[in-house]
Amino acid sequence: MAVADRARSAALSWPALRRPGVAALAGIPIAAPFLFYLAGDAAISVSPWEVLGLCLAFFAAESIRLTIEVRSHTFQCSGSETVLVLALVEAGGLWTAFTWAAALTVLYARQRLALPKTVFNVAASVVQVGVAVLLLDLLPVGSLTDPVTWFCYLLAVLPAAAVGTLLIVGAITLTQGYPGHAMLTQLFVPALVVYPVSVVVGLVTALLVDRTAWAWLLLVPVLLVLGLLYRRFALVTRERESLERVYDFARRVENLGQGDAGTHELVAAVRELLNAERVALWLPPYLDEGPRLVVDAEDGAAWYDGPGDPEDLLRRRAVTAGTTGPVLFTAARADAAELAALARRRAAEVLGAPIATAAGEPGYLEVCDRRADTVNFADGDRAALESMLTHVNAAIRQQQLLVQIRYDADHDRLTGLPNRQRLVAEIDELLAADPTATRAGLILASLANHSEIVDTLGHAASDELLLVTAGLLREHAPAQAVLARMEGEQFAVLLPGLSLAATERAARRLREATSTRARVAGLDLEVSLTIGVAAAPVHGTDSGTLMQRADVALLAGAAGKGVASYHPVLDQQSLRRLQLGTEIEQAMAEGQITVVFQPIIDARSSDIVSVETLVRWAHPRYGAVAPDEFIHLAEQIGRIGPLTDHVLDLALARCRKWLDQDISLSVSVNLSARCLTEPDLVERVERALRRHGVPGELLILELTEGSVVDDSVRSSTVLADLHALGLRLSMDDFGTGYSSLSQLRQLPIDEVKIDKSFVLGMSTSQGESFIARSIIELAHNLGLRVVAEGVEDELTRNALAEMGCDKLQGFLVSRPLPDDRLESWLLARAGVRSAAPGATHRRLFVRA
Repeated sequence: MAVADRARSAALSWPALRRPGVAALAGIPIAAPFLFYLAGDAAISVSPWEVLGLCLAFFAAESIRLTIEVRSHTFQCSGSETVLVLALVEAGGLWTAFTWAAALTVLYARQRLALPKTVFNVAASVVQVGVAVLLLDLLPVGSLTDPVTWFCYLLAVLPAAAVGTLLIVGAITLTQGYPGHAMLTQLFVPALVVYPVSVVVGLVTALLVDRTAWAWLLLVPVLLVLGLLYRRFALVTRERESLERVYDFARRVENLGQGDAGTHELVAAVRELLNAERVALWLPPYLDEGPRLVVDAEDGAAWYDGPGDPEDLLRRRAVTAGTTGPVLFTAARADAAELAALARRRAAEVLGAPIATAAGEPGYLEVCDRRADTVNFADGDRAALESMLTHVNAAIRQQQLLVQIRYDADHDRLTGLPNRQRLVAEIDELLAADPTATRAGLILASLANHSEIVDTLGHAASDELLLVTAGLLREHAPAQAVLARMEGEQFAVLLPGLSLAATERAARRLREATSTRARVAGLDLEVSLTIGVAAAPVHGTDSGTLMQRADVALLAGAAGKGVASYHPVLDQQSLRRLQLGTEIEQAMAEGQITVVFQPIIDARSSDIVSVETLVRWAHPRYGAVAPDEFIHLAEQIGRIGPLTDHVLDLALARCRKWLDQDISLSVSVNLSARCLTEPDLVERVERALRRHGVPGELLILELTEGSVVDDSVRSSTVLADLHALGLRLSMDDFGTGYSSLSQLRQLPIDEVKIDKSFVLGMSTSQGESFIARSIIELAHNLGLRVVAEGVEDELTRNALAEMGCDKLQGFLVSRPLPDDRLESWLLARAGVRSAAPGATHRRLFVRA
């Protein structure tokens, strides 16, 4: 038996006593008395050939060992007790100690074991021989053929072996601490199993040789077979230990902690179970985590050169596609490049293996050097590591699954941006140090046409547009900004260190930079952001206040020019909007939301051809609420559909009354762009016509220019389906958008309304008159009728009539009137004509 250890100092108490040299020096004074005792024993005369034979026998026996590793020590159990018994019988104690010590010296020199370890092991062998001889001298040893003598040798050699084992335990405890009860059990089991058998074999050999020297002819083959069987036993034992290490490793992996601590536990477990100097695990970037190098080393180092370098030769060869299992690099078989990579690590052996990760890029695990001098990495260690890799990969996947769960909890799944929860944490962390002095800007940005895209093109197209918007924000946001996606169409940009003025400038630049058209679902859609701005500490010193005030500013931006900063006045406006939004349904039910009608006449005959229905809200607290305010609010809160249905019902009810009086008078109703994206719009209009008994030709739906030419509307059949009901479609406020008359050729539009901004300026500007004339001529060429709104004087009326305009609307004809006043106006100003040829109802006209 022997002990081997790497020469190093451990960071323990009394470091001077922990050095291997101290253990070697302690072995010499222990062995000296036994050596003197052996020298005084009666010497047996032996020939040089016998001495040489014993040396060779001890060398052969010590070469076949069962190795047990204890930290950086190796306990090696051999069949040397067989040779020990034979040597004691044939040569006596002194020559036994000499030949055993000589064999160990040659063997350790061949293995290049450190001198202090060699000295200690030789001293331990001398002690073991001395104890055996001392006990034999005390016992009644007789003839070798006497069974009592056999028993005496057992009583002498087994305690001697136990003493040798105790010396090993003492050296381990002295240099590295107490090894533990489990390890002591593992060390003493061979003494109870292997050593008695070895003593018996030695006695049998001595008996046969004592009978006749020719017995060696029979003994040598038998001893060789026993040696081979013992060697096989040692290999099987080591494989069993490797398997047990893998099972133990699997149990430890099941109880790993989370995060970096758990990963370090994993690496430490690999190092401990392979009894290695160092183990390093490199993991690629994953989600919001950067690359990581986790090291567990005997000397406590947290980093060493090599495994973290993607260009490192050993790492590249280990993770190369097609590599199966761990790759072993040893200085004895390495080429020049591999030797340089090993020298970079100051290692003689490296086991490297790829690690499967969820990042799409393999990780890398490497194990450097066994801790024991006399044991190197073998095929069994490669197999053990390969088995461990299954558990390592599972543990890494579990760790990354936890990272994924945490990441998903505070990131938006679609865009990958932080979500509201993460943004709140970022703001609070930023302001935590000094809430009253830390400056930070917060921008909330809302995608203007998100709801229309969802309703018209579906969620897939909407998600595509959101991804485009997120990409634009990433591209154009300042480098130090923290981007986040809130809910729905909202994004946030946190700007650490910026004042309110700087945040406002950044917001305007961001809005300009992201205002573009993007190809989504095969269509060119507009990307437009509405922005609200708040800043710390002027608007708040915590995340909740800052985000609430940015929300208020966002609402103001939507109602204004697209960008707004928080102001205390906006709180009252937000309260007003909130109250109006909650009261729209009630206001319709109670008759607060009503309609007025503005007559439209034929430019030549002065016949009243239709009335435009305009919505009004008389609020009991706020008075008259502007239509633009509550219509836009209804669009934002998703109540524009019910509001449109309410106005359509009132208009058709008025039309039904005229039909009951045998009068044919069309009504026109304005449709919001949002309405055109509602999938059941056509069905609702058809039901309303049927419910009131009004033919489709008496209903005109007025559409804004922007909604008609929008790609999402043009790509749908909504306009054609509405037109199929028999009603007419009119483009309102023509000339203020980006459409051209040529685009109208592809749409079922019946008429266009010249925006009143052109009509009002006709009497004073030739340019406006030219625009109006051009619109009329081009519209007629396309077969469209033309309505001019905003006619307020006779000069404009005459000019439009001369240009060929078909219909006129404005204060010159009449202001918008409620139902009762409209009846009075008709009685005072209108006359009745008989039905036109082919028509069934009479007509109204304005009397001169």
